[in-house]
Amino acid sequence: MKKLEFTKMVATGNDFVVISGSRPRLARLARSICDRRFGIGADGLLVLDRSRKADARMRIFNADGSEAEMCGNGARCAAYYLNKKELTLDTKAGVLTAFVNGNNVKLQLSCSGKIRAGIKLDICGRKVMVDFINTGVPHAVIFVQGLEDMDIDRLGRMVRYHKVFAPSGANADFVEVVNANTIKVRTYERGVEAETLACGTGSTASALVFAFKSSAAGPVKVITRSKEILTISFKNVSDRFKDIWLEGRAKIVYKGVYHV
Repeated sequence: MKKLEFTKMVATGNDFVVISGSRPRLARLARSICDRRFGIGADGLLVLDRSRKADARMRIFNADGSEAEMCGNGARCAAYYLNKKELTLDTKAGVLTAFVNGNNVKLQLSCSGKIRAGIKLDICGRKVMVDFINTGVPHAVIFVQGLEDMDIDRLGRMVRYHKVFAPSGANADFVEVVNANTIKVRTYERGVEAETLACGTGSTASALVFAFKSSAAGPVKVITRSKEILTISFKNVSDRFKDIWLEGRAKIVYKGVYHV
């Protein structure tokens, strides 16, 4: 048995285990560590290492062992963990800038291409209108009513594995409009393969699609499943979004030693 020092962190209900330094068989380690009964329990494993392009390199492994391109709330946890007021993170989605003020972390995100609006999916025999956007990872955004009463695990799984998004699939975000600058979002996440209490890239994707549809200038407040609020700010130039920022709280829950 080997001892592995770790830090457990949470950002808006998304929880992560953070370790430093790369090591072999990270996918297997992620599955073991993220198991909520036989491991530490988390939505994902964050692996921080040295980078020649940024203050640190961040890799994110989902609970099922798959490696994600990016994770907004995970990156905010990494920024808080590194304990610098301003820093850069080297991710598979590019180099991202973050600002840390107390336990509030503001992270710059990217948006790949334009929004693909009005995609028709056949879900349970009904035609559902979906908008697609990539905010570091792919998201299918669906506007609904009665969000609190929806079976997100069942419906989200159907969207996530729909043939339209094959082969990599898409995260499924269900959105209810509260007012001109506020939305509620519940997300089914790839890799976790269940609804999570929050999703940073999903909240960002939902806010951008909401702004695209309603012409909201931002910032947009996003009420997550955990009831914490994320703030998404941006600039909309000819339906292309720039200067996208995800802002919310992050904290360290505890530190310990995991026996590998």
